[in-house]
Formats: sequence, structure tokens, C-alpha cells
Amino acid sequence: MQHLNVAVLGGGSWGTTVASLVARNTDVKIWARDATTVDEINSEHRNSRYLPGATLHEKLVATHDIAEAVSDADVVVMGIPSQNFRNVLEEVKKHIRAWVPVISLTKGLELDTRMRMTEIVQEVLPGHPVGVLTGPNLAREIMAGQAAAGVIAMEDEIIVQALQDVFKSGLFRVYTNTDVIGCELGGVLKNIIAIAVGMGDGQGAGDNTRAALITRGLAEVSRLGVAMGGRPETFSGLAGMGDMIATCTSPQSRNRHVGIELGKGRDMEDIIEEMTMVAEGAKSAPAVMALARKYDVEMPIASDVYRVLSGDATASRAFRGLLRVEAGAESEPG
Repeated sequence: MQHLNVAVLGGGSWGTTVASLVARNTDVKIWARDATTVDEINSEHRNSRYLPGATLHEKLVATHDIAEAVSDADVVVMGIPSQNFRNVLEEVKKHIRAWVPVISLTKGLELDTRMRMTEIVQEVLPGHPVGVLTGPNLAREIMAGQAAAGVIAMEDEIIVQALQDVFKSGLFRVYTNTDVIGCELGGVLKNIIAIAVGMGDGQGAGDNTRAALITRGLAEVSRLGVAMGGRPETFSGLAGMGDMIATCTSPQSRNRHVGIELGKGRDMEDIIEEMTMVAEGAKSAPAVMALARKYDVEMPIASDVYRVLSGDATASRAFRGLLRVEAGAESEPG
């Protein structure tokens, strides 16, 4: 693999994990806003706020100066929450060199515009190759050395194969895909289904219920994803089904956690207030429902989750409604 300088922006759990993985392969600088996080990464090789107990790669260097991270980077990786993504990218624009690829780790939509993160990159940084790294990737498991697989998706097959070598590391296997839309939407849309599954878990639902919600949820996600230009087979792969299973079943899933707490009857504001990290499903739900209306796609599970998140229904009432939906042919919406 040729030597590349990589900038990872965002000192959260997944950005830090990706930076630590890439440090095994090449030089990496991670940018974080928080000076304490930067100092801890540099002096102790830890990020105890987001990855308690994990030791980061000793070659990983942190900075809170975007210019220092980006100006000599050959690849820029964006691990920034969806609602801050554009603002950080505007800062990147001042320092990034021409034609440098930009890879998004973010599984959300911009609320005002309903845009995917790669669309924001194309708007703010026209001419830069853009892609996503996605899949069933729980940061703490990967940092603990457990086997996992992800997907890097870009339209340019030559660039995506070169970047595959940047991200794959040890037991973290990275596949390639040219369906950026499908891979990105799989990561975004499954978060809402994970909240639905969590709502069931919070009310004591069983494995059969969970399996039914995941399966019907995947059907909803696939319908909207294909309507928006994704390829059907993408949603049965790691970026679709794989990510859905991990997010809907893991105790580490932030979106499932939100659902569990809603299922127990707790208030959304209280749940979010005590969380260290962003639950993108809660943030993106209004944009997802707007896209479902725009593309005329029925999404009954996502719709009920949105009603709970916006305060128009309780989790218990919405969950009973989900189980009462009249069933037609399995290939039909509903």
C-alpha cells in the first residue's frame, strides 16, 4: 500500500476507532474539538469519554486545529454528527488540497435539506471523490479486537480499491461497493427501525416480535432506498441487513437504547440529556418521513416511531398499533 496521510475529523467513539485502525496502516491525525480528549489521546493513547478501557494505537496523533489535520491529508474522513457535518466541512474547505477523497462515517440526514452526507460533500467540495464507510460496526467490539466487517462505497472503482487497504486492519475486514446511495441510506434508515425494536424490548417483547420488526423494517428501508436510487441487493448486504441486525439487537446500540427507554414510558428529552453520544435515528426521523412522502413510499414502522419521537403517541400505544397492522402479501407494504 502506498503511504498516505489520513485526517479523521471527530473524536467520538467511531471516529476514534477508525483513526486507531488506520494508524496500523499509515499516518493519521485525528481532530477533536475537546482539548481534554486531544491531550488524553496524545499522552495516554486513550479516549476514556467515548471508549472507556480501550487503548488506542500508539502512532495516532490528535489535534484541535483543523488546518493541522487537513492541510497535508491525502484522505479526509468525516466522523461528525449529521447536524454539525456541514459546518465542519466548511472549515475543511479552507485547508483541503484539490481532489482529495472525502469519506463519511456519519449515519444521518441533514434535517433542513434532507440531504445525505455525501450529497453535502458534493455541494461544499465539488470535484472531490466522495464515499462512505459503513456496516455493522460497534466501536467497542472492534477496539476489543473482535472480528467485524464493513463496506467502503464509492462510485470510482479504482479509488475505492485503493482506500480499501487504508481501512482494513487485522480482524476488521472491509469490502467494496459502488452503490454509495444504497450503502449510505442503509446506515441512515436502520436507526429508526432500531428505535422501534427497542420500544418493543422496553415493553418486554419476545424474540419473535423482534425478528418480525427487523424483517418488516428491512422491507421498509429497502423500499425507500431503492426508490431513492439504491440497488436492491445492497440492502441484503452488510450496509443493510448486517447493520440492521447489529443496531437492533446490541446493548451498545444508542438508537435501540432510546427505544428501550421510550418503551419504559420515559420522556425523550430526559433520555437524550443523559446520553454522551448522538442517537442519529432520533435526529433523522423527520427527514426520513419527509423523504417517504416525497417518494410515495409506505413506512408504517418508521411512521409510528416518528409519532412517538414527536410526542404525538406513546410508545406503548404505537407498539400495539404496529402489531395490529392488517397483514397482506409479504411482498406488499405494511
